[in-house]
Amino acid sequence: MASILVKWADPRRGALPGDGEARFRRNSETRAGVYSMTDDLFFVRPNLLAEPLIDRWYAWAHLIPPVTAARNLTHRHIPIMESFIANPTVHETAVKNPHLLGGPFVDHHVERVGEVAKLKADTLNRRGDLVALSAAIDDLRAVLANASGYSLEPLYEQVPEPLQGFVELVYDLNNRASFRLIEPLIYRSTYADDSGQSLVFSLLSKDDRPFILSTPRLVAQNEVEVTIPFRSECLDLFFGAGRTPKTFAALKDALGWEDASDDAMRRLLTTEPPRPYRDDRTGPLRWRYFGHACILLEAGLVNFLVDPVLSYTYESTISRYTYDDLPDVIHYVLITHNHHDHVLIETLLRLRHRIRHIVVPRSVPGALQDPSLRLLLAHIGFANVIELDEMDEIRTIHGTIVGLPFLGEHGDLHVHSKMAWYIKAGRHRLLFAADSSTVSPAVYRQVRSAIGDVDVLFLGMECDGAPVSWIYGPLFPSPLPRSMDRARRLAGCDYGRAVEIATTFNCREAYVYAMGQEPWLNHIMAKKYTEQSDPIIASNRFIEHCRRRGIKSERLFGERELVLEDGADIREKLT
Repeated sequence: MASILVKWADPRRGALPGDGEARFRRNSETRAGVYSMTDDLFFVRPNLLAEPLIDRWYAWAHLIPPVTAARNLTHRHIPIMESFIANPTVHETAVKNPHLLGGPFVDHHVERVGEVAKLKADTLNRRGDLVALSAAIDDLRAVLANASGYSLEPLYEQVPEPLQGFVELVYDLNNRASFRLIEPLIYRSTYADDSGQSLVFSLLSKDDRPFILSTPRLVAQNEVEVTIPFRSECLDLFFGAGRTPKTFAALKDALGWEDASDDAMRRLLTTEPPRPYRDDRTGPLRWRYFGHACILLEAGLVNFLVDPVLSYTYESTISRYTYDDLPDVIHYVLITHNHHDHVLIETLLRLRHRIRHIVVPRSVPGALQDPSLRLLLAHIGFANVIELDEMDEIRTIHGTIVGLPFLGEHGDLHVHSKMAWYIKAGRHRLLFAADSSTVSPAVYRQVRSAIGDVDVLFLGMECDGAPVSWIYGPLFPSPLPRSMDRARRLAGCDYGRAVEIATTFNCREAYVYAMGQEPWLNHIMAKKYTEQSDPIIASNRFIEHCRRRGIKSERLFGERELVLEDGADIREKLT
């Protein structure tokens, strides 16, 4: 069948989540006699893929904040599309070369060049405001280049019109002029236009998907695109049918589905209930590895989900945990840092209705390279975001969360929205360090003095890392020299630095994770390791080092479960 585009209109634009189901119930009641209480109840299929898009590009964290979205539009999307339009065969050849994985090459066949050309024209026509906003950033930088340490007040008149009212001009203590974005105001402006947000629904049966940073998402046959703002509570009602069935009418109304597309929608649904989640722990604490940096820790009656990036349920030769293996309520989601393999909008939207609190690190206020995670998540419908700074903590009845400094992995940019999470649960101490790197061992020794030893360490060792431009390139005033770009890596620990952090915290168990090895991460990581790859060699050495010293150690892959024994009383009820 042909692809279907469904337009959705929110009559309560700007409203907060909360009354969606009641509204759909009222809508159904007004259609007297069409649907009855005896209608079959449906679940969304466990392999239902709902890809979030912004202007037909996969939605990742830098496409939500208006200013970073503007820079990615003008310095990533448009140049990539222009290159594909001019030389589509070059792109088609390049995406088949494993050495060019993750490069700026469109993963579409040559015959789709006309669709890409139309997308480029439509984007420039619709997003002229963001094109102007991006140009204004460059113009403002040129204005500030003339500042010489004297008052910046006269320069406010020279702030380009698209940025008027949205910036503060500042010096650092070395008298270098810069600007601070007033991000909350930008989110309340016309730049924060969600009309380009949509979701493409399909059924997933394999791991391979096109790489997200370089390929626009063109809707194919047997796929359905629904234009709907990510913040809409309608999505919570729809995704809630993964566990709690709804009538076909309620699900259809939730997405604004037209009668003509009933057959397409029914293919996404099933009357077969999902496998129920059972907490079958043999001890009070358990952690489960879901792939990459995603770990579920269940401690007493509270659970913590770190960096949720999940696979779907379908036939595969690689055993894995999926959405079906998560509890119905997730008490705390913890985000380590604002990279797209740790903040995956696709997963977060699907889980939003289950999440009680989402905990994020505080950003550098107003820094272009460090957009606020709190504002970003609030803009897409999360009303329960907790923002922490380094050494801040949250106390729960069965555990304490502490945010620890996170050094490295950001190409030496001034980025503060990165945090390692230390969780105290019963007598256990677990540290989720993600891609932290001991670029300054003294910092980690100071942290060790403050918190003590760690029992279980989770540490990323993707030590090659992409050049800093891979994520942050569009934000720079001009392209970095190649040698400089390659010297500043988005890398985790190598062997020596991993040994340093494990030794500093005197851990009893050390697990290597966040390596991007699982094939269901190919569309966001573009990693293909061999036994000769530096991260594999380095992590093998680290694991061997740990085992020789009596430290339990392994590199996690696919799925893993470990139950931790504890004598703590867990009879206290969670309120």
